[in-house]
Amino acid sequence: MDPEQAPRPGWGIVRQEDIWDDVAAQRYDTSDTGMFDPEILGLTVDRLAALSGGGRALEFAIGTGRVAVPLAARGVPVAGIELSRPMVAQLRRKVGEDAVPVVVADMATARVPGEFSLVYLVYNTISNLLTQDEQVACFRNAARHLSKGGRFVVELFVPELRTLPPGQIATVFHAEPGYLGVDTYDVVAQHLVSHHVRFGDGRQAEIFRSPHRYVWPAELDLMGRLAGFELESRHADWAGAPFTAESRSHVSVYRLPT
Repeated sequence: MDPEQAPRPGWGIVRQEDIWDDVAAQRYDTSDTGMFDPEILGLTVDRLAALSGGGRALEFAIGTGRVAVPLAARGVPVAGIELSRPMVAQLRRKVGEDAVPVVVADMATARVPGEFSLVYLVYNTISNLLTQDEQVACFRNAARHLSKGGRFVVELFVPELRTLPPGQIATVFHAEPGYLGVDTYDVVAQHLVSHHVRFGDGRQAEIFRSPHRYVWPAELDLMGRLAGFELESRHADWAGAPFTAESRSHVSVYRLPT
């Protein structure tokens, strides 16, 4: 089929509510690599605790509490917003509502009682909002929750369009025995779907798909300005490595005026 006639990836087919179901929630914390690596998680919690400045922290898309629970254990009061009830159920296996209160709702619009010194959104989750309007609303919702001088931290991947062959809509981002990762792109809408395929020796395979709207750092900065933020810092990771043209992700800190 001619690439121009090929169907574009179906962004409306995979909903966030359907992705983070009971099965996905139960498996979420079973890995010890990548963002689940104890060393990386420790660096994440260290940085967020420092940025909270002794105040309250609010996590958008808190999930199973991968970050929130150890951050709360450091003495930082943490609350969260989460769309998936199964993910919150997994969090509740770790801590109760008194320890980490959660509002089950959309992070772009939901309101949590009180005021915070830090709002944070980790591991690409802002890209789960599939329109620019929703992403801008997320920045504005963060600003509504923050006190003067408060910070909004966003961890996000850098779009890897340089790896996309001309005229093609897909690229392999990872391959190893038993696993194949493929991203399909709609470069007009700035959408991609990540396809995670796991398989064994037989004919059967399991696929997990997640839709995203990718955002360039400059566009993210403009969203921050629309919500009243200024970019305070940007690094390539939680350890504070310099952000360069070769960086595959970034941790950006936005701050409200004092």
